[in-house]
Amino acid sequence: MSNSVVSASAVSAREADVLALLGEHLSNAEIAARLVISVRTVESHVSSLLRKLDVPDRRALARRAAASRQGSAPDAAGGLPTPLTTFVGRERERGELATVLRTHRQVTAVGPGGVGKTRLALAVAADAADGFADGAWFVDLAPLTDPGRVCAAVAAAVNVGEQPGRGLAEVLTTALADREALLVLDNCEHVREGVAPFLERLLPACPRLRVLATSRARLLVPFERIFSVPPLSRAGGDESDAVSLFMERAVAVGWPPGPSVSEGVVALCERLDGMALAIELAAARWPTLGLDGLTAGLSDQLRMLAGGARADDRHRSLRAVLDWSHELLEPRDQALLRRVSVFVAPFTVEAAVVVADPDGVSGGWRHAHGADSTGGADSMVGVGVGAEVDVAAAVADGLGRLAEHSLLTAVPSASGTRYQALETIRQYGTEQLVRAGELAGVRSRHLAWCLARAVALREGADVGGGEGRARFDAVAQDIRAALAWAPGRPEQRADACRLAGQLAELAFARNLLAESQERFEQAAELAGDAAAAVALRQAAGVAGCRRLGDDMFRLHLGAAEAARRAGDTAGASRDLAAAATVAYRFSTSFPVIPVEAEVKDVLARAHELSGAGDPAAEAALALAEAAVTADAFGALQGAVENTARETVAYAERAVALARLTGDPVAESAALDALSGARCWAGESFGAAAAARRRIDVLVKSPRTPAGTHEVMDALAMAAGTALGVGELPQARLWGRQLAGHPLLAEAGHQATSWLLVTEAFAGHADDVLAHATGFRTAWERSGHQRSLSLGAAAASVAMVHGLRGDHAARADWLAVVERADTAEQHRKGYGAVFDAMVRLHHEDPDAALASVAAPPDAVWKWVCWVWLHWYVALRAEASALAGHPEARARIDSARGVVEGNALAAAQVERAQALLDDDVPRLLATRAAFEAAGCPYQAARTLVLAGGAHAAEGRAALSALGLGPATADVDT
Repeated sequence: MSNSVVSASAVSAREADVLALLGEHLSNAEIAARLVISVRTVESHVSSLLRKLDVPDRRALARRAAASRQGSAPDAAGGLPTPLTTFVGRERERGELATVLRTHRQVTAVGPGGVGKTRLALAVAADAADGFADGAWFVDLAPLTDPGRVCAAVAAAVNVGEQPGRGLAEVLTTALADREALLVLDNCEHVREGVAPFLERLLPACPRLRVLATSRARLLVPFERIFSVPPLSRAGGDESDAVSLFMERAVAVGWPPGPSVSEGVVALCERLDGMALAIELAAARWPTLGLDGLTAGLSDQLRMLAGGARADDRHRSLRAVLDWSHELLEPRDQALLRRVSVFVAPFTVEAAVVVADPDGVSGGWRHAHGADSTGGADSMVGVGVGAEVDVAAAVADGLGRLAEHSLLTAVPSASGTRYQALETIRQYGTEQLVRAGELAGVRSRHLAWCLARAVALREGADVGGGEGRARFDAVAQDIRAALAWAPGRPEQRADACRLAGQLAELAFARNLLAESQERFEQAAELAGDAAAAVALRQAAGVAGCRRLGDDMFRLHLGAAEAARRAGDTAGASRDLAAAATVAYRFSTSFPVIPVEAEVKDVLARAHELSGAGDPAAEAALALAEAAVTADAFGALQGAVENTARETVAYAERAVALARLTGDPVAESAALDALSGARCWAGESFGAAAAARRRIDVLVKSPRTPAGTHEVMDALAMAAGTALGVGELPQARLWGRQLAGHPLLAEAGHQATSWLLVTEAFAGHADDVLAHATGFRTAWERSGHQRSLSLGAAAASVAMVHGLRGDHAARADWLAVVERADTAEQHRKGYGAVFDAMVRLHHEDPDAALASVAAPPDAVWKWVCWVWLHWYVALRAEASALAGHPEARARIDSARGVVEGNALAAAQVERAQALLDDDVPRLLATRAAFEAAGCPYQAARTLVLAGGAHAAEGRAALSALGLGPATADVDT
């Protein structure tokens, strides 16, 4: 018995048999006998059919069955195809499409080939089918080659045949007129000219029918509601829809990826743009290629992502998918697609005009001399022979058509609509450029566009600000892409050099320091010797901002060699002297400091090339001598006092010569050497004055990499030396300026180091701990960089935890200190000071004295920098509290060292009062501590005074976040 009956997809096979016999006008008893079932069962099936087919009586059922036999009613028994693989993810899109389908009669799911339109539509249709009394039909239009056969394809799918004297469209419309059903039309893009008029006739005549279509392009009917199907979500990392699909399909081929490759799979799906087909094809090749092979092959996705034979050849490979879409385009749109594929980032119509027009016309009217319509290298997009058109309008029209075909994505922005192609489409477009012989020409026009945009950015808004940053970000990817190919073409070398230099400066202004250094070095490789030297000096300045001493050293040596080849011996001398200076001035930023013999040789070569009469070279050599000759090769040999005086003399000469050059960066560098020399000579106030002078000098410094590095270093040194002489408010001011420097926005450890130390000495525990988390996170993210200031900052956090009695946290941070500083002697300097403060706070003067037992002149290298005054003042106080027999002598000695330092002098005065048991004199120091901006020592003075004062002091410590002192502290 035939099952070709009128039925919703929910009608069972037995119900279909009953319905067919009702069409023969049999009674229930006759039907029961024919089907060998009970009469009661027949009655149950009839009741079910009345409900499911929504007809009033048995007579209507008979008519419906009779119509089916005559081929005039649809058959939904086939329903929707059953997918062979599970549907993964897309919960949001699934819900949104279902909602749209409930409120609109014709919905088109639009997206590029391979994005997953069909699977999404089938999933939504399956969910919705129960809500339609007559179920759902699925019609695959991919096999059609004639748009006029759309009606026939739909009729065949729902089992409606032709009738004598009536057109098929009329028969189908009549059959569906009273049906409540969902019609799914898949793959409409190549027969849009047939689908659109078919739906315009069908839907008005069938008020209870809804249509869900899938297409790479809109159908362009008035009642159409578009639902854009996006690529699979990549948000959420290894829990994203894209990764879930990859994992599920990889498991299906018997090779489940392990957890060790999860990050790589996330990156892989990201580079596949979340395209469902691409991900499935990649997963299919997982067993043979693995993560390394798949990742390596992504530069040629069209070749790599191909599968075996498929029922639908369009989905056999990514290339087949794109070939299908490409062939649907007119030649002019094919030409436009391949030319705009050169853009990496979203681009404007104006940008597209530059690369799309072979003659370089950018927006005006032109005459297409001899142009044809083949889309070849000499044809104008959208221009006929002899036609005079607006190029921008023609390109805009073409971009719109490509977006309608889902080959481009329209991206709204504040400055207007932009367009973007997925990576697979870009690779396909590049192939087409090669085939058309247009690759070199289009890339050259793209390079010229990038160069023009870079120049405009340099002359426009500050790219570090909001508007300028957005403008930079919009073009940076394309500039990078141009610089990936242009340097390899000799005819483009000069433009590539200019573009690399422009990007280097823009990246620096955008605070992308690593890229800035890379691009300055790239520009140097492309430039002549003289220009290369300039670029390498710029790169060295950027390396300084990154605290990469070894790179600074290497780049200055490279600049010297380039200058020497260019015949600029004075410039070469300056660069060699700069390299020697860097080796000692920024030694803490070197992973491994250059050996002494190497630096001596560099300095000797600098002298050989210096000649006479070049003030800049003389100043650079004087600075190198101050940094190298006096410091490195005499200071550690025991002649400390003589060497210190020599160092100061060398540095003073360097400052005088640098001032003659009129270069604020050179003068600041020389002042830094003078500050260090005075520090080592025990002239703490002179050191602070020289460091403070740097801030004033650099006000006029240009915002070059070298100038910016100098400003950051000057702020750090000014904060450190101010701390060393007890000027906490000034140290805090400069520390905050350093913390707020835009180039340190991603380097919180470098930015906040001196602010942490200053706040710790002041006793602002809450502020220290608030900054500590960011400091540590940034330090860990940096790969655990090492420097003196980073070690001191970590030690200051450890000290605050120690003052609070949190000994586990203190030990944790002391472990950070071991990894953050570069040398043990540094840790001995500030380590002794911080440890003594913790011990004294917990009323253990003997342990505190052990930390600062050595005389200052015995440990001068450890404490002579910013720690000297703190060291001698703490040593005096610990001696007094411990009852050391030399306490009075130590206090007298300390008083002479710290004279002029209001904070340290108050601590020495308090030590004297403690030794003399003079409480009024002790309490008098409290005002000095408060005036110096040190609430911690002011509160501690009250604790030391004892009695009722002690309770007030403990309350003040609690208010600072330090809590009550305890007598228990770990060693």
